[in-house]
Amino acid sequence: MRRPDSARPDFGFLSGMNIAVLQFPGSNCDQDVFHLFATGLRLPTRYVWHKATTLGDADLVLVPGGFSYGDYLRCGAIARFSPVMQAVQEFAAQGGLVFGICNGFQILCEAGLLPGVLMRNASLKFVCREVHLRVEETDTPFTRRYARRQVIRTPVAHGDGNYRCDDDTLRRLNGDDRVAFRYVDADGNTTDAANPNGSLDSIAGILSDRRNVLGLMPHPENLIEPLQGGSDGRALFEGLLAAAA
Repeated sequence: MRRPDSARPDFGFLSGMNIAVLQFPGSNCDQDVFHLFATGLRLPTRYVWHKATTLGDADLVLVPGGFSYGDYLRCGAIARFSPVMQAVQEFAAQGGLVFGICNGFQILCEAGLLPGVLMRNASLKFVCREVHLRVEETDTPFTRRYARRQVIRTPVAHGDGNYRCDDDTLRRLNGDDRVAFRYVDADGNTTDAANPNGSLDSIAGILSDRRNVLGLMPHPENLIEPLQGGSDGRALFEGLLAAAA
């Protein structure tokens, strides 16, 4: 049954934005983000197939979750060679906003848009549950509507979310304030138990050096309205869409 308009998130300040949602063979969260933008936010939204060589008039590029190319080799390692990724790299180099969620984060790392790599979960098991995140930085287009060190809930669903990088990269990420989110417990503390995949330094999401590209393992698009059990992910989309408007 169709939800009444009153049950949809109200982002009335948004207008005139064009959203590109990438699709790879094996994408399965593309419809979730498409629904969010096209139905929930009523913004011009279109799918962009992985063989496309242009993003058209996109203002924001979403690289969704899923299992691109069946997650053969490393997750995202094949998708990074898709023709569309050249267009994404050029778009990001010009300052365009790019947001990669879960498998999208993996693809952005493999494509060199973000440093590091996402490896097998430390438990060697697929993890599907809600976690808590601490907002580490608010001076970004994506997190501006959160408070610094605010603790939010988000779902995770991945088998390869273990973020790894070398020591120099980790120092740069921390020194340049490019760690956007960390896994924490409900009280905002980083603990082994609160880290669902063993990620280095409890990292859940990172920013590019220009802060216009965000990679995030959890799925904020799955917690944006009360019908989903909460709305903690909503402020992220408010922030990035307002920035691109």
